[in-house]
Amino acid sequence: MMIAHNRPGTFHGSPRRRQQAFTLVELMVAMTIGLLLISALLAVFLNVSRTNREMAKTNILIENGRFAIQLLQNDLIHAGYWGELDFIGADDIPPAVPAPTGIPAACLAVASWTAQYKANLLSIPVQGFVNGTDLSTCGVTGVLGTSEVLLVRHANTCVRGAADCDEGADTGPHIQISTCRQDTDPDPSPYVLQPVGAGTPSPATFPLRKKACPASATLTAVDAPLRKFVSHIYYLAMSGTPSQPTLMRISMENGAYAKPQPFIEGIEQFRVEYGIDENGKDGLPIDLTTTPPNLGDGSADRFITTAQLAAADATAACNVAGSRCFLLANTVAVKIHVLARNLEPTPGYTDNKTYQLGATTVAADGNYKRHVFSSTIRLVNPSGRRETP
Repeated sequence: MMIAHNRPGTFHGSPRRRQQAFTLVELMVAMTIGLLLISALLAVFLNVSRTNREMAKTNILIENGRFAIQLLQNDLIHAGYWGELDFIGADDIPPAVPAPTGIPAACLAVASWTAQYKANLLSIPVQGFVNGTDLSTCGVTGVLGTSEVLLVRHANTCVRGAADCDEGADTGPHIQISTCRQDTDPDPSPYVLQPVGAGTPSPATFPLRKKACPASATLTAVDAPLRKFVSHIYYLAMSGTPSQPTLMRISMENGAYAKPQPFIEGIEQFRVEYGIDENGKDGLPIDLTTTPPNLGDGSADRFITTAQLAAADATAACNVAGSRCFLLANTVAVKIHVLARNLEPTPGYTDNKTYQLGATTVAADGNYKRHVFSSTIRLVNPSGRRETP
């Protein structure tokens, strides 16, 4: 039997298929699908990035608004705090500070403070001013038309010389309160309010004593602690780079109002309302001329705006109901309203809303997102002194 042999170079089997590349049409289809996928992913990325940016701006807006409220609230809670000083009645030890006789000038130089001026300062711890009031000698300039001015006074909550006290070596006014009955004889005033000056305070300058009352022979011993007199002024002005509407504060340092400090950016509106205690616990109007006087009960009977406060009679006596001095002396609560905005505009967004800041309605515009923050703060010290069982 014959066996066939394959010739060299020949292959008996299935023919090899011919390999082919993508056609131009297939390549264009693939590129188109790829571009569509990339475009979709890019759109998602841009949307997420835009959303994250807006959320970050909103978070900053909320943080700034809340911080502004908290800053003002913390200061107002201490308004009218003068250590152990009592304002209630003439039989109290130490004796009470009398009712104010006038509205204290906001920026009077410390060297010109008289005894009556000091009593007025302590009796009126909160003052409000409309925009346009000349407070340039306090360093208040550039106040925005959307801002009012708020002045808050109180004593430092820590005593001079304490390890954790933040006053440092301030040489400005300090207050010393007596809790010693004997101090009413050699010095009938229950307090001393004046600058400390450089160095250690002289016992003759601050002679008041604690409740223990050293013997008269040692009257020069400085027993009662000293507390710094704190005075803060709040308002809005443009500050920063780029320039932003900013909540500013000026503080009294070393007996003079120091350079304005920018605290919180993006605060576009600042409005204040004052809660007035006009009636006693018997429901009758406050009357300090009666015996005993009909004092307030510590509750706000109505709220007035800074404009209404400024429009009240500034020349009438402090015991005349409705006078500006009466309103300030009987302020027991404060409502604060701030309108915060984003620090950067939002492309494609137009704010056509209106915002209610207490009694004030504000119409907004532009590309900034905004939010209103409000709080009612009870002035614990002035109102608490009026509360009776």
